[in-house]
Amino acid sequence: MDLDAVRTFVAAAEAGQFQEAAAELAVTQQAVSKRIAALERNLGVRLFTRTARGAELTIDGQAFLPHARELLRVAERAVASVRTGHRPLRVDMIASRTAASGLMRAFHRAHPEIELDVVMLFDVETALAAIRSGTIDASFRAVAMPGRPLPEDIQSVRVLDEQLQLFTGPAHALASARSVTVAQLAGHRIWIPGLVPGTEWAAYYDDLVAEFGLTIEATGPNFGSDALLDTIADTPALATFMGEHTRLVWPAGHGLRRIPVTDPTPVYPHSLLWHRDNPHPALATLRTHLATTTTGHGAPGTWVPSWVLPH
Repeated sequence: MDLDAVRTFVAAAEAGQFQEAAAELAVTQQAVSKRIAALERNLGVRLFTRTARGAELTIDGQAFLPHARELLRVAERAVASVRTGHRPLRVDMIASRTAASGLMRAFHRAHPEIELDVVMLFDVETALAAIRSGTIDASFRAVAMPGRPLPEDIQSVRVLDEQLQLFTGPAHALASARSVTVAQLAGHRIWIPGLVPGTEWAAYYDDLVAEFGLTIEATGPNFGSDALLDTIADTPALATFMGEHTRLVWPAGHGLRRIPVTDPTPVYPHSLLWHRDNPHPALATLRTHLATTTTGHGAPGTWVPSWVLPH
Protein backbone atom coordinates (compact mmCIF):
# COMPACT_ATOMS: atom_id res chain seq x y z
CA MET A 1 0.00 0.00 0.00
CA ASP A 2 1.30 3.45 -0.97
CA LEU A 3 2.07 5.22 2.30
CA ASP A 4 2.05 8.63 0.60
CA ALA A 5 -1.54 7.95 -0.46
CA VAL A 6 -2.43 6.82 3.07
CA ARG A 7 -0.78 9.94 4.53
CA THR A 8 -2.73 12.10 2.06
CA PHE A 9 -5.99 10.37 2.99
CA VAL A 10 -5.42 11.03 6.70
CA ALA A 11 -4.54 14.68 6.05
CA ALA A 12 -7.67 15.17 3.94
CA ALA A 13 -9.86 13.39 6.49
CA GLU A 14 -8.57 15.60 9.30
CA ALA A 15 -8.74 18.83 7.28
CA GLY A 16 -12.10 18.11 5.65
CA GLN A 17 -10.88 19.70 2.43
CA PHE A 18 -8.49 18.56 -0.27
CA GLN A 19 -7.16 22.11 -0.63
CA GLU A 20 -6.11 22.32 3.04
CA ALA A 21 -4.59 18.85 2.85
CA ALA A 22 -2.58 19.93 -0.20
CA ALA A 23 -1.26 22.97 1.68
CA GLU A 24 -0.30 20.83 4.69
CA LEU A 25 1.53 18.31 2.52
CA ALA A 26 3.11 20.95 0.26
CA VAL A 27 1.65 19.41 -2.91
CA THR A 28 -0.98 20.53 -5.40
CA GLN A 29 -4.68 19.89 -4.91
CA GLN A 30 -4.56 17.83 -8.10
CA ALA A 31 -1.88 15.59 -6.53
CA VAL A 32 -4.11 15.06 -3.48
CA SER A 33 -7.05 14.09 -5.72
CA LYS A 34 -4.89 11.66 -7.69
CA ARG A 35 -3.51 9.99 -4.55
CA ILE A 36 -6.96 9.60 -3.01
CA ALA A 37 -8.33 8.19 -6.29
CA ALA A 38 -5.46 5.68 -6.48
CA LEU A 39 -6.07 4.60 -2.89
CA GLU A 40 -9.79 4.16 -3.57
CA ARG A 41 -9.00 1.99 -6.61
CA ASN A 42 -6.60 -0.08 -4.49
CA LEU A 43 -9.22 -0.60 -1.78
CA GLY A 44 -12.18 -0.93 -4.11
CA VAL A 45 -14.33 1.55 -2.15
CA ARG A 46 -15.15 5.25 -2.06
CA LEU A 47 -13.47 7.03 0.84
CA PHE A 48 -14.85 10.56 0.41
CA THR A 49 -18.03 12.23 -0.74
CA ARG A 50 -17.59 15.72 -2.21
CA THR A 51 -19.90 18.33 -0.65
CA ALA A 52 -20.30 22.08 -0.80
CA ARG A 53 -18.27 22.34 2.39
CA GLY A 54 -15.42 20.16 1.13
CA ALA A 55 -14.95 16.38 1.48
CA GLU A 56 -16.71 14.12 3.94
CA LEU A 57 -15.73 10.58 4.81
CA THR A 58 -17.98 7.80 3.60
CA ILE A 59 -18.82 4.92 5.95
CA ASP A 60 -15.91 3.01 4.41
CA GLY A 61 -13.65 6.04 4.87
CA GLN A 62 -14.61 6.25 8.55
CA ALA A 63 -13.84 2.55 8.97
CA PHE A 64 -10.46 2.90 7.25
CA LEU A 65 -9.29 6.05 9.07
CA PRO A 66 -8.08 4.49 12.39
CA HIS A 67 -6.24 1.77 10.49
CA ALA A 68 -4.64 4.36 8.21
CA ARG A 69 -3.38 6.28 11.23
CA GLU A 70 -1.96 3.09 12.70
CA LEU A 71 -0.21 2.30 9.38
CA LEU A 72 1.54 5.67 9.57
CA ARG A 73 2.53 5.12 13.21
CA VAL A 74 3.98 1.71 12.36
CA ALA A 75 5.90 3.22 9.46
CA GLU A 76 7.37 5.88 11.76
CA ARG A 77 8.42 3.26 14.29
CA ALA A 78 9.96 1.14 11.54
CA VAL A 79 12.10 4.04 10.33
CA ALA A 80 13.10 5.01 13.87
CA SER A 81 14.17 1.43 14.61
CA VAL A 82 16.99 1.61 12.05
CA ARG A 83 17.89 5.30 12.10
CA THR A 84 21.24 5.72 13.86
CA GLY A 85 20.91 7.87 16.94
CA HIS A 86 17.16 7.32 17.15
CA ARG A 87 16.76 3.58 17.43
CA PRO A 88 17.52 1.73 20.68
CA LEU A 89 21.02 0.42 21.36
CA ARG A 90 20.86 -3.35 20.81
CA VAL A 91 23.09 -5.39 23.11
CA ASP A 92 23.42 -9.17 23.27
CA MET A 93 24.15 -11.30 26.32
CA ILE A 94 24.03 -15.05 26.88
CA ALA A 95 21.38 -15.12 29.64
CA SER A 96 19.41 -12.82 31.91
CA ARG A 97 21.07 -13.87 35.19
CA THR A 98 24.68 -13.44 34.10
CA ALA A 99 27.23 -10.78 35.00
CA ALA A 100 26.60 -9.09 31.65
CA SER A 101 23.00 -8.52 32.68
CA GLY A 102 24.20 -6.80 35.83
CA LEU A 103 26.54 -4.60 33.80
CA MET A 104 23.71 -3.52 31.51
CA ARG A 105 21.33 -2.85 34.40
CA ALA A 106 23.96 -0.57 35.93
CA PHE A 107 24.39 1.17 32.58
CA HIS A 108 20.63 1.70 32.31
CA ARG A 109 20.51 3.20 35.80
CA ALA A 110 23.36 5.55 34.91
CA HIS A 111 21.88 6.50 31.51
CA PRO A 112 18.08 6.12 31.65
CA GLU A 113 17.76 8.43 28.64
CA ILE A 114 19.29 5.80 26.34
CA GLU A 115 16.80 3.30 24.93
CA LEU A 116 17.99 -0.30 25.09
CA ASP A 117 17.03 -3.50 23.34
CA VAL A 118 18.53 -6.54 25.08
CA VAL A 119 18.71 -9.79 23.10
CA MET A 120 20.06 -13.21 23.99
CA LEU A 121 21.88 -15.03 21.22
CA PHE A 122 23.19 -18.53 21.75
CA ASP A 123 26.82 -18.66 20.67
CA VAL A 124 29.68 -16.41 19.66
CA GLU A 125 29.43 -17.16 15.93
CA THR A 126 25.77 -16.10 15.89
CA ALA A 127 26.67 -12.96 17.85
CA LEU A 128 29.52 -12.09 15.46
CA ALA A 129 27.26 -12.50 12.44
CA ALA A 130 24.65 -10.24 14.05
CA ILE A 131 27.28 -7.57 14.84
CA ARG A 132 28.62 -7.63 11.28
CA SER A 133 25.12 -7.42 9.75
CA GLY A 134 24.09 -4.56 12.04
CA THR A 135 21.34 -6.60 13.71
CA ILE A 136 22.94 -5.82 17.08
CA ASP A 137 25.39 -3.14 18.17
CA ALA A 138 27.40 -5.05 20.78
CA SER A 139 27.71 -8.39 22.52
CA PHE A 140 29.18 -9.65 25.80
CA ARG A 141 31.28 -12.76 25.10
CA ALA A 142 34.37 -14.61 26.29
CA VAL A 143 36.06 -13.50 23.03
CA ALA A 144 37.59 -15.78 20.44
CA MET A 145 38.14 -19.49 20.85
CA PRO A 146 41.05 -21.85 20.21
CA GLY A 147 42.07 -21.43 16.56
CA ARG A 148 39.22 -19.00 15.83
CA PRO A 149 40.41 -15.38 16.18
CA LEU A 150 38.04 -12.46 15.87
CA PRO A 151 37.44 -11.03 12.37
CA GLU A 152 39.45 -7.91 11.60
CA ASP A 153 36.36 -5.67 11.54
CA ILE A 154 35.32 -6.69 15.07
CA GLN A 155 36.78 -4.83 18.02
CA SER A 156 36.71 -5.96 21.63
CA VAL A 157 37.62 -4.84 25.10
CA ARG A 158 37.83 -7.07 28.16
CA VAL A 159 35.62 -5.48 30.79
CA LEU A 160 35.23 -7.95 33.65
CA ASP A 161 36.88 -11.07 35.04
CA GLU A 162 34.20 -12.92 37.02
CA GLN A 163 35.43 -15.31 39.69
CA LEU A 164 34.05 -18.83 39.59
CA GLN A 165 32.56 -20.10 42.84
CA LEU A 166 31.84 -23.67 43.87
CA PHE A 167 28.20 -24.38 44.70
CA THR A 168 27.45 -27.34 46.97
CA GLY A 169 24.61 -28.69 49.02
CA PRO A 170 24.86 -28.88 52.82
CA ALA A 171 25.98 -32.54 52.83
CA HIS A 172 28.81 -32.17 50.31
CA ALA A 173 32.32 -33.04 51.54
CA LEU A 174 33.50 -29.46 50.93
CA ALA A 175 30.39 -27.69 52.23
CA SER A 176 32.05 -26.46 55.43
CA ALA A 177 35.13 -25.01 53.70
CA ARG A 178 35.60 -21.22 53.77
CA SER A 179 37.45 -21.55 50.45
CA VAL A 180 38.88 -24.35 48.32
CA THR A 181 41.93 -24.54 46.09
CA VAL A 182 41.67 -25.80 42.55
CA ALA A 183 43.79 -28.80 43.58
CA GLN A 184 41.22 -29.74 46.26
CA LEU A 185 38.54 -30.06 43.56
CA ALA A 186 40.33 -32.93 41.86
CA GLY A 187 38.27 -36.11 42.22
CA HIS A 188 35.02 -34.26 42.99
CA ARG A 189 32.15 -34.44 40.49
CA ILE A 190 31.28 -31.02 39.12
CA TRP A 191 28.02 -31.06 37.19
CA ILE A 192 27.38 -28.43 34.48
CA PRO A 193 24.52 -29.53 32.21
CA GLY A 194 24.24 -27.61 28.97
CA LEU A 195 27.92 -27.52 27.97
CA VAL A 196 27.35 -27.49 24.22
CA PRO A 197 30.45 -28.38 22.18
CA GLY A 198 31.64 -25.48 20.05
CA THR A 199 30.47 -22.75 22.41
CA GLU A 200 32.84 -20.36 24.15
CA TRP A 201 31.79 -21.53 27.61
CA ALA A 202 32.38 -25.18 26.69
CA ALA A 203 35.85 -24.24 25.40
CA TYR A 204 36.54 -22.45 28.68
CA TYR A 205 35.65 -25.47 30.81
CA ASP A 206 37.53 -27.84 28.48
CA ASP A 207 40.70 -25.86 29.17
CA LEU A 208 39.96 -25.73 32.90
CA VAL A 209 39.68 -29.53 32.97
CA ALA A 210 42.86 -29.99 30.93
CA GLU A 211 44.84 -27.55 33.08
CA PHE A 212 43.88 -28.84 36.52
CA GLY A 213 42.64 -32.40 36.01
CA LEU A 214 39.08 -31.69 37.17
CA THR A 215 36.04 -33.85 36.55
CA ILE A 216 33.23 -31.89 34.90
CA GLU A 217 30.11 -33.75 33.85
CA ALA A 218 27.69 -32.33 31.30
CA THR A 219 25.23 -35.23 31.31
CA GLY A 220 21.47 -34.78 31.23
CA PRO A 221 19.26 -32.03 29.82
CA ASN A 222 19.64 -28.45 30.95
CA PHE A 223 16.41 -27.50 32.75
CA GLY A 224 17.81 -24.19 33.95
CA SER A 225 19.51 -22.92 37.09
CA ASP A 226 16.55 -23.62 39.41
CA ALA A 227 16.55 -27.33 38.55
CA LEU A 228 20.35 -27.42 38.75
CA LEU A 229 20.35 -25.98 42.27
CA ASP A 230 17.56 -28.35 43.36
CA THR A 231 19.73 -31.31 42.32
CA ILE A 232 22.91 -29.91 43.91
CA ALA A 233 21.04 -29.35 47.19
CA ASP A 234 19.79 -32.96 47.27
CA THR A 235 22.89 -34.76 45.97
CA PRO A 236 25.95 -34.81 48.29
CA ALA A 237 28.24 -36.15 45.57
CA LEU A 238 27.62 -33.26 43.15
CA ALA A 239 28.79 -29.66 43.02
CA THR A 240 28.71 -27.03 40.28
CA PHE A 241 30.40 -23.80 39.24
CA MET A 242 28.67 -20.42 39.15
CA GLY A 243 30.02 -16.94 38.50
CA GLU A 244 30.17 -14.67 41.51
CA HIS A 245 27.84 -12.14 39.82
CA THR A 246 25.27 -14.68 38.65
CA ARG A 247 21.95 -13.74 40.24
CA LEU A 248 20.38 -16.75 41.93
CA VAL A 249 17.54 -17.31 44.39
CA TRP A 250 16.83 -20.63 46.08
CA PRO A 251 14.66 -21.90 48.93
CA ALA A 252 16.14 -21.42 52.40
CA GLY A 253 15.84 -25.14 53.05
CA HIS A 254 18.34 -25.94 50.29
CA GLY A 255 21.25 -24.88 52.50
CA LEU A 256 23.44 -24.18 49.48
CA ARG A 257 27.02 -22.99 49.94
CA ARG A 258 28.88 -20.52 47.68
CA ILE A 259 32.58 -21.26 48.19
CA PRO A 260 35.42 -19.15 46.70
CA VAL A 261 37.98 -21.05 44.61
CA THR A 262 41.64 -20.06 44.99
CA ASP A 263 45.25 -20.84 44.11
CA PRO A 264 44.67 -19.85 41.34
CA THR A 265 41.18 -18.38 41.08
CA PRO A 266 39.50 -19.36 37.78
CA VAL A 267 37.80 -16.30 36.30
CA TYR A 268 35.43 -16.11 33.36
CA PRO A 269 36.52 -13.25 31.05
CA HIS A 270 33.66 -11.03 29.84
CA SER A 271 34.47 -8.80 26.87
CA LEU A 272 32.39 -6.33 24.89
CA LEU A 273 32.44 -6.86 21.11
CA TRP A 274 31.32 -4.37 18.45
CA HIS A 275 31.87 -3.52 14.78
CA ARG A 276 34.59 -0.94 14.25
CA ASP A 277 32.33 1.07 11.87
CA ASN A 278 29.23 1.08 14.08
CA PRO A 279 28.10 4.74 14.31
CA HIS A 280 25.50 4.45 17.08
CA PRO A 281 26.31 7.29 19.51
CA ALA A 282 25.15 5.32 22.55
CA LEU A 283 27.75 2.62 21.83
CA ALA A 284 30.54 5.05 22.74
CA THR A 285 28.65 5.95 25.92
CA LEU A 286 28.40 2.28 26.86
CA ARG A 287 32.10 1.71 26.28
CA THR A 288 33.03 4.74 28.39
CA HIS A 289 30.70 3.61 31.16
CA LEU A 290 32.24 0.13 31.25
CA ALA A 291 35.76 1.53 31.18
CA THR A 292 35.11 3.68 34.23
CA THR A 293 32.96 1.33 36.33
CA THR A 294 34.21 -2.24 35.86
CA THR A 295 36.99 -3.92 37.78
CA GLY A 296 39.07 -4.86 34.78
CA HIS A 297 41.04 -8.05 34.37
CA GLY A 298 44.34 -9.81 34.84
CA ALA A 299 44.52 -9.65 38.63
CA PRO A 300 47.39 -11.65 40.20
CA GLY A 301 46.46 -15.18 41.19
CA THR A 302 43.73 -15.64 38.58
CA TRP A 303 43.48 -18.08 35.69
CA VAL A 304 41.98 -17.84 32.20
CA PRO A 305 42.58 -20.05 29.14
CA SER A 306 45.58 -19.12 27.00
CA TRP A 307 43.34 -18.22 24.05
CA VAL A 308 41.58 -15.41 25.89
CA LEU A 309 42.57 -12.03 24.49
CA PRO A 310 44.46 -9.94 27.07
CA HIS A 311 43.03 -6.51 26.19
